[in-house]
Amino acid sequence: MAAVNLEGAMGDGLSDAKVHDQVYDALADALIKGQIPPLNPVSLRTLAANLGVSPMPVREAVRRLIAENALELQASNKRLRVPDLTEKRVLQLMKAREWVEPELAALATPLMTRDAIRRLRDDDTKLMKALSSGDVGGYMQANQDFHFCIYSCADADLFYDMARTLWLQVGPFMRVVFGRLGTVQLPKDHHQDMIAAFERGDAEAARASMQADVREGMAMMLDVIRTRAEPEPKRRRVR
Repeated sequence: MAAVNLEGAMGDGLSDAKVHDQVYDALADALIKGQIPPLNPVSLRTLAANLGVSPMPVREAVRRLIAENALELQASNKRLRVPDLTEKRVLQLMKAREWVEPELAALATPLMTRDAIRRLRDDDTKLMKALSSGDVGGYMQANQDFHFCIYSCADADLFYDMARTLWLQVGPFMRVVFGRLGTVQLPKDHHQDMIAAFERGDAEAARASMQADVREGMAMMLDVIRTRAEPEPKRRRVR
């Protein structure tokens, strides 16, 4: 996890609630970017040290993230970790994302400004550059920026929060997937299709492109989960 120094925030006149929100946002952002690897135990003190704050606001943020199924507390050693994803869970997350995120894209279409479309083009350029060079961190950042630029334009707070909660759960595994695939060539640039749909004001085309984009990414994740679950072939006994 990249260090995010919030030390001194309390002394800057910020309320406890504001500091708690900043700590939560920093941890949530780290999860979405995949900076907290799945299944690797981490202590509350380590998270606090990385953020440059005391354990107290981290403890409150962690409670929220546990409630959102983004983190879990291990009973055996009282350490935190990103929960594992089963095939069943991935299929549920895929279905939920296919409900929420295409709707956000459709709602955003009539509200898209030229500046927002310019940002989307810049984000997609950064994404493709990172993908071609095998820069997983750069890909994760650009992909997040692209999607949440759209979702923020939709002016639908409830759906936005739902999408963010879903990304909290899949972010760490997205990083694992693209880390293993390396410089993968995507079959189709759905982001460019979305941008073209926004420019035309075609909400249904934007919805369809977002659905295809979500499905493709989650299908890659599902393949990795299934491969990991396959038993290793038995070795033949040499006599």
